[in-house]
Amino acid sequence: MAPASEMKPIAPGVFAWLPGQDAAWGLANCGLVSSQGETLLVDTPYTPALTDTFLDAARAAAGPDAELNRIAVTHANGDHTWGLQQLPGAEVLATHAALEHQCVEPTPQQLEVLIRDTDPSQPLGWYFRQHFARFDFSDIQVLPPTITFTGRYDLEVGSIPVELHEVGPAHTVGDLIVHLPEQRVVFAGDILFAGDHPPHWAGPLENISAACERILALDPEWIVPGHGPLMTPAEVRTYLAYLDDLADQADVMHAQGRTAIEAVRILLKEDRYPGLGLPERLAITLGTEFRHLDGGSATPDMVALMNNAARIAWERSSTA
Repeated sequence: MAPASEMKPIAPGVFAWLPGQDAAWGLANCGLVSSQGETLLVDTPYTPALTDTFLDAARAAAGPDAELNRIAVTHANGDHTWGLQQLPGAEVLATHAALEHQCVEPTPQQLEVLIRDTDPSQPLGWYFRQHFARFDFSDIQVLPPTITFTGRYDLEVGSIPVELHEVGPAHTVGDLIVHLPEQRVVFAGDILFAGDHPPHWAGPLENISAACERILALDPEWIVPGHGPLMTPAEVRTYLAYLDDLADQADVMHAQGRTAIEAVRILLKEDRYPGLGLPERLAITLGTEFRHLDGGSATPDMVALMNNAARIAWERSSTA
């Protein structure tokens, strides 16, 4: 299925690009705020080709006289930032902590190696080929933001006031949300996932729950998650209940001396969270949570966490 090629209008001057596939890595939601010839993009897609599709849709929605020259980056994962090179000279806004995550995540070139040179008969090689071989990561240049901040950053897009609120560390160390108070819209980035289990890298889960509470406190009508369809406040509350229950389960099983992988297997055997895609991602989020429960302060090993997720997916595929 090809990514969506059109913008979905949410409120006057506010649009979401929702490439939407269930149980898919890498197809991130992006956004556009447009008023009086000025624009703000929210994130960019994973690859130059996907980004060009998004930018074509943004230009069509904003009009021929609007310049696409400002981007708010909700966090530094590649599927939200690796298209920045398609807008040379643009102003890129992010939290200062987002710079730290750029030093942790595998580069596009390293990701190419993980797809091409790992053993496809082993879980990691099999999983990377299954979920990431569809993307072309060649010739991607990872660009840093041009303006960073801590706390809050306010700006205007034409007549539309925009608030950027730092909410990390949560999904990553450098998360922000984009709040449009007059339109009652929040772009949440990967603080929120709709339809699939999230892979949270920084944590702990209580920080992600706190970020969800902050979103609800802004009283939005619509929330754009990092992945999946638009969400209502009621759906955010459902997601918040999931996070809180997952944190409770982690506390109990960590106290029992279980490993994160053992905890994942138990939760999946119980079918505790039915209906959510990519259940192997629990290995990432619980691996992160157990790291905090152990009192660890080391930066996450994202490849090791992915390997744990691949092992769970491999086990489930062999018993399906």
